[in-house]
Amino acid sequence: MTPTPKRMPANLFGRFAAIGFALCAACGIAGCASGDAGGIGAAGSGGNGSAGTQGSAGNGGPGVAGTSGGTAGTSGTAGTSGTAGTSGGTAGTSGGFAGAAGSMAGRGGSGAAGRAGTSGTAGTSGGAGAGGGGRAGTAGGAAAGGSAAGAGGQMSCPGDVYDPASPPATLTLTGSLGAHDPAAYVLGSTIYLAATGLIGKTSTNLTTWNNAPTPLALPAWAATATGATGLWAPDISYFGGIYHLYYAASTFGSNKSCIGQATRAALDSGSWADQGMVLCSNMGETDNWNAIDPNIVVDDAGTPWLEFGSFWSGLKMVKLDASTGLRADTMLYSLANGANSKGSLEGGWVFKRCGYYYLFSSWGSCCSGAYDYNIRVGRSTTVTGPYVDMAGTSLMSGGGTLLVTGNASWVAPGHNAVIVYNNKTYNMYHALKGSSSGAATLRISELAWDANGWPYSGGP
Repeated sequence: MTPTPKRMPANLFGRFAAIGFALCAACGIAGCASGDAGGIGAAGSGGNGSAGTQGSAGNGGPGVAGTSGGTAGTSGTAGTSGTAGTSGGTAGTSGGFAGAAGSMAGRGGSGAAGRAGTSGTAGTSGGAGAGGGGRAGTAGGAAAGGSAAGAGGQMSCPGDVYDPASPPATLTLTGSLGAHDPAAYVLGSTIYLAATGLIGKTSTNLTTWNNAPTPLALPAWAATATGATGLWAPDISYFGGIYHLYYAASTFGSNKSCIGQATRAALDSGSWADQGMVLCSNMGETDNWNAIDPNIVVDDAGTPWLEFGSFWSGLKMVKLDASTGLRADTMLYSLANGANSKGSLEGGWVFKRCGYYYLFSSWGSCCSGAYDYNIRVGRSTTVTGPYVDMAGTSLMSGGGTLLVTGNASWVAPGHNAVIVYNNKTYNMYHALKGSSSGAATLRISELAWDANGWPYSGGP
């Protein structure tokens, strides 16, 4: 596939961009149990329900419920003969704590916590002691664990531990590999990829790729508003009970741009239905930012956020409405700026892992001039920043830890997406094969994490 110039201010060319990804999670469920009290004998002790297990990781869609909680209360001991038995003991104590919510990394929000199990019933009174023993209290039944669907989360700390002696490797890929600005969403064992064009691909093993139908044609509204002749930088996400495809419409070197969205009930059937514009730049106003390269991240509260931007004043973020996928308010957050002291920063991807939001971005030129495209990273404990690199430098001041750079075989690697597959993390990006005139080709590398939580990628 012949590389295409990127969008850039002044005399630089703009670029294609695409981002995609996402994941889902599961909810924990907790149960409890309680015992009935004994008759004349001692009350049956309340069983202590064990905590519900954590919801299993989701790869898309609702999380799986955790298993139910505690065991039944034990029986009371037999009463001794004699007078009428006194009333049974107090009710068995409530079951174990609610199962912990499945936390998320990457695209989805965290799974909601399971409900606590209900208390066991009180033990029945002991019968009269007529030379016989009081009746033992009956055991309290195990309380059923509550269930709640996950909001799109996944395991909190996926990925391998970084080992310098065995660094992350680049996978060997086969099949249809032409892709500029790839993004992907994992659902079960299938990976759905979309890229600038818009083109679609799928894989069921991460290494063999097949062509898929074009996700969406250029909508008339986008062509009219921006003069675009094609769509750039799609991103696939899941929230609000539906799948979302965000895309960009623009022209080379211009920030008169729009981001739109389409929706779909399922990824394995049906088609995308365009829902129109989400936000535009430099239309009726003079904006020093560019509404392209969309990427969605869902925070711990289940709120979706749209990260975007290319050149000009860098990467931005807005809050979205979870039910509509549209912009929720007028706030505009700045995440990163100043790459190479000339604004060549774009293609952002936000990935949630182990309590941090990681902001990956591409610096330099993908498709002209120096062909020095490279991938950098910073992180923050809150989705809107501030983001800093490994040295503590703010991404608003040109910070960004180098992750992937090119070589003689693969030139200008960039515009990456991070996905989770079988609980391993992978860095997906494109690179130009052989030289600056080579075809933009899909590349996937393992992504491992050091003891301080910083990523290391294979490449290029």
